[in-house]
Amino acid sequence: MNLPRNTLMQDKVINECWYAVKVFWNKVFEMEAEFREAGIETYVPVENVLLKGEDHMKAARRLATPDDTRDDSRYFREGPRIYYKEPILPSLLFIHTDGYGVKLAVEMLQGNEDRGARGFVYGTAEKWSSPAVIPDSEMRIFRMVLASARKEVSVINNLSAFKPGTRVRVKSGPFEGAEGYIKRIKKQRQLVVAIEGIVAVAVADVPPELLEPIAPADTDTGKPAEMPVAGKPAEMPVAGKPAES
Repeated sequence: MNLPRNTLMQDKVINECWYAVKVFWNKVFEMEAEFREAGIETYVPVENVLLKGEDHMKAARRLATPDDTRDDSRYFREGPRIYYKEPILPSLLFIHTDGYGVKLAVEMLQGNEDRGARGFVYGTAEKWSSPAVIPDSEMRIFRMVLASARKEVSVINNLSAFKPGTRVRVKSGPFEGAEGYIKRIKKQRQLVVAIEGIVAVAVADVPPELLEPIAPADTDTGKPAEMPVAGKPAEMPVAGKPAES
């Protein structure tokens, strides 16, 4: 690592923004821990799965015998119950940082003589080497929907086949304030919320009376834009282009 981690907080430039990170080899939580150690804020959408029966007993024995050589951070207790953190979006995490922080994240993801690349920061459609900023409004809605939907959420894996229709806003109910598109999936009308070019999720049927159409000028969301670093868009090395993990 060429960039000293302890200097991250000393070199803040421009505003902090959201970025999406693809992580290879199902190492999302390991990468999240490294980012946090480096002072980079992270967000990993998870579902807390209640363990029962033999799974509960195995987890209880595991937590009762701590071992520094393994990671038990995905398990946690609430009274007698034990839960396991399951990622909702496998291989995807989000970071909230400034220009220096995203450069550091890119370097942490790159390969070296000891290991291959561990992932990449999503770039803009126009210039892949420029990390794509996720608008705060998109991220806020996305997080709200995932938090409210719980098990009712499903991931749309084939973004190229997704054709959005009329953009709508939810007026009331558990998804109040959420914006997205209505699409029929498996014979059900579902609300689709997307971070353009990165991920889209669908949530359970929302009654039509709770929806209102949004005019194009009535929303500030849009496609990812280039991140200005130190006053100028910087060309940053990204650890590879999209690849199968």
